[in-house]
Amino acid sequence: MSFNRNLSFLAQGVSTAGVLSAAYGGSLAWQSVQTSSFAAVAGNAYPVNTTAGAVTVTLPASPTAGQAVQLVDYAGTWATNAITISPNGNKINSSTSNFIASKNREAIAFVYIDSTQGWVPYSGINASATSSYQVSYLIVAGGAGGGSNAGGGGGAGGFRASTLNLSPGDTYPVIIGAGGAGATTTFAGTGSSSFFGSITSAGGGYGGGYNPTVNTDGGSGGSGGGASSGIKSGGSGTSGQGNAGGSTTTSASPYPSAGGGGAGAAGANNTSSTAAGAGGIGSVTTLITTAQATSAAVGQVVSTSLYFAGGGGGSAFTGGTSAAGGSGGGGAGGQGNAIAGTAGTANTGGGGGGGSAGSGLGAAGGSGVVLVSVPTANYSGNYTGTVVVVTNGSNTVMIFKTSGSYIA
Repeated sequence: MSFNRNLSFLAQGVSTAGVLSAAYGGSLAWQSVQTSSFAAVAGNAYPVNTTAGAVTVTLPASPTAGQAVQLVDYAGTWATNAITISPNGNKINSSTSNFIASKNREAIAFVYIDSTQGWVPYSGINASATSSYQVSYLIVAGGAGGGSNAGGGGGAGGFRASTLNLSPGDTYPVIIGAGGAGATTTFAGTGSSSFFGSITSAGGGYGGGYNPTVNTDGGSGGSGGGASSGIKSGGSGTSGQGNAGGSTTTSASPYPSAGGGGAGAAGANNTSSTAAGAGGIGSVTTLITTAQATSAAVGQVVSTSLYFAGGGGGSAFTGGTSAAGGSGGGGAGGQGNAIAGTAGTANTGGGGGGGSAGSGLGAAGGSGVVLVSVPTANYSGNYTGTVVVVTNGSNTVMIFKTSGSYIA
């Protein structure tokens, strides 16, 4: 009986030519295989081959009720290279966001209903509202600690900003990396990595110091740590996440050290025989406003911009000049025999300032932070952890200050 009912449905919905009848959105004319981004025309059906890369399909700009477009995964590659379906100023499932189709062998037909719902999937495989949607993210790892005894500034935590497709119902873990410990008479601590889903930002590299009998280079990480005094090298940054720490060019008193690298610039070398190098500047995000950042106590607002992941400043002994940390939460370097470095700011990924002699110890790095900007139409509200939720335009943004998770 079920088989016969299915045949009856097909007889009503499909013409002898093998296309949809007018009762099911109008006849669709099959086109040639599409291998690159294209503008769809109402009344057409398209096999889409994404073997060579992702494809964007732009729906008609001025549709009328009842018009239809169908798309089929030609090669079974949409899970590897998804297609993005743009509503082109209209809506899909009542949302102005792009629709992401990312299931192998998916087939999906859209019919335009009205300006409220826009294009709605009416037939196909995996054509329900469980299709993935795109979010923007910022992942900042923990900054590293500054070195002691003419210590270099700690490197900033890695800074990664991009987009990601989420599948409704799936859980995406969020890990906030801790800042590295400041140095005493041993090496400073590296920052810890931050995660969103499977995407990782690397913790900052430690600031070099006198540990315990020799001066050291800066450590490598998201951004590299600055070198101690004594003609040493800064640590390397991670490509796409941060920059190298500064190097030193003198071993003479007052032993100025170098700045830790930041997400936006390398740490500075000692600028003279007496002046330490500044921490590298961080990078800017616009996922949240400066006012929202101030209220949530994340990042560092400088003028009208919001920075994260600044490097720690280098230190100098008595008679020398210490240096500032980079915009983005980097701590200033210490000075003299008793002035410790300044810690990186929490939830910025800033590196800690280097420390000088005696009790002028290296300072700890700042903890990281994760921002996830979700189209408000797709936002589930299901999260764990210490999260500040704000609205920025058409997006809802979760600011994760501690580890947790989001259920899409």
